[in-house]
Amino acid sequence: MKKVLFAAVALAAVSAPAYAQEESNFGGAKVGALVGYDKVRLSLDGEHGSKDGFLYGLTAGYDFDLGTAVIGLEGEISDSTTKERETDLLEVGDAASLRAGRDLYIGARVGFPVSPTVMIYAKGGYTNARFKAKYDDGVDVYSAGKNLDGYRVGAGVEFSVAKSFARVEYRYSDYGSVEIDDFDTGIKAKRHQVAVTGGFRF
Repeated sequence: MKKVLFAAVALAAVSAPAYAQEESNFGGAKVGALVGYDKVRLSLDGEHGSKDGFLYGLTAGYDFDLGTAVIGLEGEISDSTTKERETDLLEVGDAASLRAGRDLYIGARVGFPVSPTVMIYAKGGYTNARFKAKYDDGVDVYSAGKNLDGYRVGAGVEFSVAKSFARVEYRYSDYGSVEIDDFDTGIKAKRHQVAVTGGFRF
């Protein structure tokens, strides 16, 4: 899926020189809904595992169309069905799990229209994801709901017709190490997502 997205971005970029500066449809306030693919990845001391899930959520923002470029701010709230569980991490017989919950994002993006209806863009910002972490060492069980701070970067292609828009994008988020009750487990959490968004401008 990432290869398809990057191929679309490359094709749009190659087409850019042929784009005469016409009025585009990328400025103004926007709201939309998104669905997609979510992969949470855990790693510890070179060992890693990952789990797939379903992504869904809502987004809103505002874009400023400068003619040759578009800059904007956007926020997003999403959730996921993804849950990851790994064993034999710190010692033989132990188990750790991480369940993904709501994810809040706020960030900026910059885009470059290659036609009045097609734009390629890159984005980046702050993400705060809710995870439920659990660790069982075979004797005691430690669990806690954690809000993990991190950053997100991504890129995509947006299509706009009249007051509606649709886009497909790849996003990477890094939440650093997972702590439970102020104990640093050393387990690092990351996620890869491919999201399809549809919505309206007004």
